[in-house]
This record gives sequence, structure tokens and C-alpha cells, in this order.
Amino acid sequence: MESTDTNTAPEPGAVLVTGAPDLVTVPTRQGLEAVDIIQRAAGQASRAGGVGPVLHDGSGSTLGFLVPPGTADAWDLPGSACTHTNGRGMRFGDTSPTAGDTGWLLPPEAVGPVTDPEVLRAALGEAARLIEAADNCR
Repeated sequence: MESTDTNTAPEPGAVLVTGAPDLVTVPTRQGLEAVDIIQRAAGQASRAGGVGPVLHDGSGSTLGFLVPPGTADAWDLPGSACTHTNGRGMRFGDTSPTAGDTGWLLPPEAVGPVTDPEVLRAALGEAARLIEAADNCR
């Protein structure tokens, strides 16, 4: 009997997706801060999970985080929106977008499957507080 060294167990903190993910959209500034917060936390504690795929819009005004299906049913974070995608428009094999197009900030092949909604909620709250503090220092 040979070992193939193939590990099929999910990484600690990974969120498994069994359907079309939902999409949380936030203002770009808050979203970029949240990406940094999640990435730092994921490097420090395995339970943080990490950030999943993130979309940007062509105008540069919003970022979209892919989250597990069903998240939209209970999402109520002010300043953000969460919608069911039902798989509409999800093409994970797409190449990088051209300037002005909607595309991947963090493509699916470079990060985990989706972002844990609890981790995202906490990061967006922290990002909002950081942005408010920075704006009040001006």
C-alpha cells in the first residue's frame, strides 16, 4: 500500500462551500482595510481563517467578498450589503480584468474558497473604527 501524500482535509479555519456563494459589498476603503486585517489575523491565529476571493468594481468604489451561501439571509451590517448570487456571473477561470472592468482583487486560485462571515463582520467593524479615527485626526 502506497501513500500519495494527498491531504483532503480542509485547512484550519477554512469555510467549505456547497453551493453558489453570496456576495458582501462594501466601500473600497473599508474593504481594503478589512482585507489587511483578515490577512494579518490569519497569519497570527489559525482560527481566523483568512480572506477568500474579493472582487472590485470598475469604478473603484466597492469591493465584494465571497461568503458562504445563506449569509445574505442574516446579514445586517450597516454600510454593507449582502446578496444571494445563485451562481449568476460566477466564472472562476477568468483571467485578470482590463482597466475599468469589474474583476478580481484576490482571485479564487490565489486564496481560500470564501471568507468566513463572522471574520469578515469583525474585520469590517475594525476597519470602520480605524477609518473613523484616521479621518478625525485631520
